[in-house]
Amino acid sequence: MDRSLLLRLLDHAGKALILLVFLFPFLWMISTSLQTFEETMSFPPVWVPSSLQWGNFAEAMTAGPFLTYARNSIVITTAILILQFAVMIPAAYAFAKYTFAGSGLMFGLVLLAFMIPSQITFIPVYMTMADWGWVDTLLPQIVPFMSNAFGIFLLRQYFRQIPQEIIESARLDNAGEFKIITRLMVPMSMPALATIALFSFVSHWNDYFWPLVMTDATHVRPLTLGIAKLRETEGISNWNIIMAGNVILVLPILIVYLFCSKQIVKAFVYSGIK
Repeated sequence: MDRSLLLRLLDHAGKALILLVFLFPFLWMISTSLQTFEETMSFPPVWVPSSLQWGNFAEAMTAGPFLTYARNSIVITTAILILQFAVMIPAAYAFAKYTFAGSGLMFGLVLLAFMIPSQITFIPVYMTMADWGWVDTLLPQIVPFMSNAFGIFLLRQYFRQIPQEIIESARLDNAGEFKIITRLMVPMSMPALATIALFSFVSHWNDYFWPLVMTDATHVRPLTLGIAKLRETEGISNWNIIMAGNVILVLPILIVYLFCSKQIVKAFVYSGIK
């Protein structure tokens, strides 16, 4: 067999194996969500349900205040995205197009914040939120995440690729900094913004640890904690209902990813991060 053909076959086989490893949990989750309780407990495991149990999804949604959980998740992720863009875009523009006293140190602090996981700082943040009387509200799930260090870094890289001559031409036409950012920089950076929005959405839509620490009341908890509560209401062995809840939780992420996948590739190529 030709050597190049053999290498291509091995390359495709390796990619197919990696794809299968990543898809396996999703396929198992979807299959289990459509099975009867008896099929989920059978051995060997059943991969194809004898009949599709769509009622599992209705049962998962009525097992608790599902709409309240979903509303909280939508409010939290939307508010975080709006605040992050309001802080991140001007900060990235300043780091990319201006050199001022302490700019290098400040950008170094942004990179440092990017490397520190939120679990390390949750105790002082929790104490601050408690002092302000914000615990058990939506605010401690939103305010600590209004700045996005990764977003500032990625957007700065993207802004640096935009020629300075374009900005100077806009200034000659009497365009102010706000107009340059909103009319030039933002439209020309849509792939990077879409990538940051997707990463932020996935991170905060799936967040379990922070809401668990900051809330105790049901009416302020997000969907992740609501789905986890299914294990208490439905019993640990009722996996078909629990997996139906997890499919509902994951579905918005898959839809958003399908719309943003091409923008992600463009963002990393044009920002120089390969």
